[in-house]
Amino acid sequence: MNTEHDIRKLMLAMGQSAREAAAILAESTTEQKNAALLAAAKALRTHKDDILAANARDMEIAKGRGLTGAMLDRLLLDNGRIEAMASGLEAIAELPDPVGDVMASWDRPNGLNISRVRVPLGVIGIIYESRPNVTADAGALCLKSGNASILRGGSESAHSSRAIYQCLVKGLEDAGLPEDAIQLIPTQDRSAVGELLGLAGLVDIIVPRGGKSLIERVQNESKVPVMAHLDGICHVYVDKDADLEKAVNIAVNSKMRRTGICGAMETLLIDETAAEKFLPPIAAALREKGCELRGDARCREIIPDMNAASEEDWDTEYLDAILSIRCVDGVEGAIKHIAEHGSHHTDSIVTENAETAAEFLGRVDSAIVMHNASTQFADGGEFGMGAEIGISTGKMHARGPVGLEQLTSYKYQVRGNGQTRP
Repeated sequence: MNTEHDIRKLMLAMGQSAREAAAILAESTTEQKNAALLAAAKALRTHKDDILAANARDMEIAKGRGLTGAMLDRLLLDNGRIEAMASGLEAIAELPDPVGDVMASWDRPNGLNISRVRVPLGVIGIIYESRPNVTADAGALCLKSGNASILRGGSESAHSSRAIYQCLVKGLEDAGLPEDAIQLIPTQDRSAVGELLGLAGLVDIIVPRGGKSLIERVQNESKVPVMAHLDGICHVYVDKDADLEKAVNIAVNSKMRRTGICGAMETLLIDETAAEKFLPPIAAALREKGCELRGDARCREIIPDMNAASEEDWDTEYLDAILSIRCVDGVEGAIKHIAEHGSHHTDSIVTENAETAAEFLGRVDSAIVMHNASTQFADGGEFGMGAEIGISTGKMHARGPVGLEQLTSYKYQVRGNGQTRP
């Protein structure tokens, strides 16, 4: 399958079979969908060794390509992460089925009854990089929300994703649902992505999850609506009224719990009037965890051996143990910096001043805004939504964690008794 014609033919066939499967899924019962998810979870545990072997192949190839430590961490699977995938599928099975949910209902003076009812989006194309667990999360969320899915994982996780995908197919088979309800593109040829982006009429929405170049390509080329998951340039602002212990713990966790996820803090902002109080203990705690610090001139006055931050640093998603630090003019300065350099993903304020917190929460224009909490909570599972496909940083249709409800649309059902409009 190495010609443009072959790949176009493949993607067209996948789109058509996904459309047919979507029609069946839309009518499937909650019990059927849950049965498929539980059977897939069982298959993940049963075939754990096969998945680990496939992941070992991907890791060996990735190391040969010189992938960064952060990328390797995203790619790595172990017993705990496979169990987390299986548990994630079970958690999705336990969530309420959004399909058919009556969001609102009202009667009109003319006797008409109008209801707004949740329905699946249809066919969802999901393009993602590195993290093979997205294969399980994305396929499961689409299934539970009644959507067929076409998955395109990154070349670096090809073997791992294929092994996980086979477990999802086993779940569909056991539940008597069409295997084409979840499909994984079998080729790593980049032209397959272009063909997927052109399947208007067969695919209803594209969800890209990856680096800036991937997102830009999808947004520029897609003939299908896009639900964008842009970079996570996340900030923590330490206010002059912050509790010192909270500030240290939140800063360290926001950056170092897992540096390679989109909810990791990339820039720390500190009220310049209290920088001498907060910066030394925070910097010491971060350095103890192995984090490289890059600061502005004021930060380097306080900690002279800190590396100098450049203008480029404020706009960089490191996904690594590197942090830029800037002293700002109070909450106004923090809000201004985030507006100029943030990616509308997740930003947090540490303060004991309720008025300052309310100002930050109200004015920062990000999908997720936090008070006295680590940015690493930017996750659908932590929000009680089960797994997530990604964090939408746009404002159309869905914003923040994209879970079950965000993968549905709605329609209006109007019930009358012979009414005609005068």
